[in-house]
Amino acid sequence: MISTLIQETAQAVDPLLEGEPVEKTLSIIELVTTGGTAGIIIIALLFVLLIMAVYIYFERIFAIKEASKIDSNFMNQIKDYVSNGKIESAQNLCTTVDSPVSRLISKGVSRIGKPLDDINTAIENAGRLEIYSLEKNVSVLATISGAAPMIGFLGTVIGMILSIFEIANSGGSIDIKTLADGLYTAMTTTVGGLIVGIVAYIAYNHLVVKTDKVVYQMEAHSLEFLDLLNEPS
Repeated sequence: MISTLIQETAQAVDPLLEGEPVEKTLSIIELVTTGGTAGIIIIALLFVLLIMAVYIYFERIFAIKEASKIDSNFMNQIKDYVSNGKIESAQNLCTTVDSPVSRLISKGVSRIGKPLDDINTAIENAGRLEIYSLEKNVSVLATISGAAPMIGFLGTVIGMILSIFEIANSGGSIDIKTLADGLYTAMTTTVGGLIVGIVAYIAYNHLVVKTDKVVYQMEAHSLEFLDLLNEPS
């Protein structure tokens, strides 16, 4: 009796369960591939730009960190050598340290004996070269930060064109499934472009701040060296 009742209850519940909506999950890979060929191409391009941005950021951040390292006693040693006329020892010290600051000081030391304006000009010219070296490929990050969102918006336009094309050829009966590819292309490329653009923009500004600190360090030590030469003997 009880078993018969349980069986009848199960048979009555089954149709109700069949009518319940099933929750569907969508992975990132499925989301990208659902956008069609145009969406896949644009997302692949954005992924390449993201890899470039990350590589440039870490390569530059390590280079700038290395360039900012300098012994706090470096300038004191330079002062002692220059004051005592040990120009060759000062040059050897600059060569041993091998940093942007030491290369500027080395340029100034090599001009000792010439007018102060000539020494200042030589240091400024060397400084421009050092700044150029520090900013290597940083402009690429700025380009990526601006180009990535535009590429994403291009995907948005392509996706909307695909959706409008499907609507125009639907014969008056619009099915959301026929619009899915275009909508997925529009949304995924927009999000991808914004993510890459934001990452590149933050990385660019962080590198600019770090570079400015090294440039300030170079200027401070250069002025200190020029003041040393300008001191009355």
